[in-house]
Amino acid sequence: MPNALLLGAFVAERTRRIGIGAMFNVLGQWHPLRLAEDFATLHNLSGGRAVLGVGRGTVPREIVPLSYGRASVGSSDNPDQQAADARNREVSDESLDLLLAALSDERFCHRGTYFQAPPRGIPDRGGEVEHLTLVPRPRHPYRVWQAVTSPASLVSVPSRGFGGVFWLLHRDLLRARWERFAQVHASVRGTELAPGEKRTVVVNTWIGDSHAEAVERARPGHDEFWRFLGPYGWTRGYRGPDGGPPPPGWLPTLEDSMAQGTWVVGTAAEVVDALVRLHADLGGLAELTLFPSAPGESYAATQDQLRRFAGQVRPVLERRISAAAGGRNRAAMQS
Repeated sequence: MPNALLLGAFVAERTRRIGIGAMFNVLGQWHPLRLAEDFATLHNLSGGRAVLGVGRGTVPREIVPLSYGRASVGSSDNPDQQAADARNREVSDESLDLLLAALSDERFCHRGTYFQAPPRGIPDRGGEVEHLTLVPRPRHPYRVWQAVTSPASLVSVPSRGFGGVFWLLHRDLLRARWERFAQVHASVRGTELAPGEKRTVVVNTWIGDSHAEAVERARPGHDEFWRFLGPYGWTRGYRGPDGGPPPPGWLPTLEDSMAQGTWVVGTAAEVVDALVRLHADLGGLAELTLFPSAPGESYAATQDQLRRFAGQVRPVLERRISAAAGGRNRAAMQS
């Protein structure tokens, strides 16, 4: 969606309980004050149900045109893109500073490298505008989530107190970064996180009547997904064929993604088993994000996947996790 906040207002008018947000609003595509105004409007209209997701961007084609060429996006582990990545991080960090000031402070003034708010020299009532006030301001508390895809964001996101979103990571890398996030949060924010608190993992899923059918249906979307993202270095969270970092130009097969834990494909029972394992590997999940579709898939197929998850996976998953937690509690009491 080009404007998920606008869509969110449409959804808010038709619902009463669900949270509404985007997984992510790409900071470089917005002026931070416009993003703050639009988010606050949605948050107030929905009665405090909006969730603010932010990210630095995925590919140049989505960010360069809308940032007037000011920002691109690169991979910090790709030498010829390090300059673009460094500039993107500078723009994104300053955008967040201004965005948060606008949402939180009654009056604010920002003097930065990329943003001046207000710009100097604006005449007003015989003087100059020295401060701004966001209209509207949020009337309810709000949550902020940000993608965690690099060593730098693994520090900056928990340091700001945001929730962290983890995606496309081999299960060993995921577990290490999941734990590191909690360590940084405790060190900087001074509070220990409960299991799974302020962290979510994105899982690409496809549920079929049989394992073979699920794999057959998931493969075209998976392969198109990686033809799109692979050239930009997004396989960096995977293990390569030799167990080390992926070699340049390597694209995973669906079997690779399933083995590494980023794609969960199979019958409803197989998906439950994989998610129970994920819950155990991470020491508990409080939030789970599903990616139940893929490029080129139809709305009808995506709706079918959501119905399958809601009817065949979620109830069993909840019972399994609850039973496992009860068993651990009983064992702790006996010991």
